[in-house]
Amino acid sequence: MPAVDDDLKVLEHKLNTLKLDYERYFLGTRPREPVLLRQEIQKTVTIWCNQPIPNAATRFKFNSINARYQSMKRQWDNILRQMEAGTYKRDVFRANIRGKGRAEGRSQDKLITSAGAGAALFDSYFEAAKACGQSLKGLSPQKLQAVVDKQTAALRQKMNCKDVSFRVVVQDGKVKLKAAPIRD
Repeated sequence: MPAVDDDLKVLEHKLNTLKLDYERYFLGTRPREPVLLRQEIQKTVTIWCNQPIPNAATRFKFNSINARYQSMKRQWDNILRQMEAGTYKRDVFRANIRGKGRAEGRSQDKLITSAGAGAALFDSYFEAAKACGQSLKGLSPQKLQAVVDKQTAALRQKMNCKDVSFRVVVQDGKVKLKAAPIRD
C-alpha cells in the first residue's frame, strides 16, 4: 500500500494548492480560474473512487480527502454562480466602491493622518462596513477616534515616527483600519 499512501499525499497536496488558487482567484489576484488542476484532481478522485482500497486506514484517509474536495467544490461552484449573476459580495462591494469613487471624482482608498482623522475616516469606515453587511451597532466617531488614538500612540512609540496614516481596507469580507508610520 505504499503507492496508495504516496498517491494520497500527492492528492492532498494538490487539493491544498487548488484551494489556495481558488482563494486567489476569488480575491482577484489570480487572473483565471484554476480549471486544469481541478480537472486533474477530479480525474484522480474518480479513479480512486472506482478502486477498492483494502486497508481501512488508507480508505478512511481517501474518504476524508474526497469529502473535503466535494465540500470545497460545492462552495466554489456556488461562488462562481454568484460571480456570474453579479451577486458575489466582494464583487458587489468593489463595484460600489468604484462607482462611488468615480461619482465623487476621488478614490475611496485614501490615506488619512491621525491628526486629520475623524469625520473622513469615520465616513469611509462606516460606508465600507455598511457595504460588507457588518453590524453598525455601537459604531460611533468617538469609538473609532479612540481606536485611532490608541494605535497612533503605540505606533509612534514602537516605530519612532512623527505621525501615522490610516486607511480603510476590506480583508476577508471584514472592514479594518490599516495604520502605517509616516517618517520625517
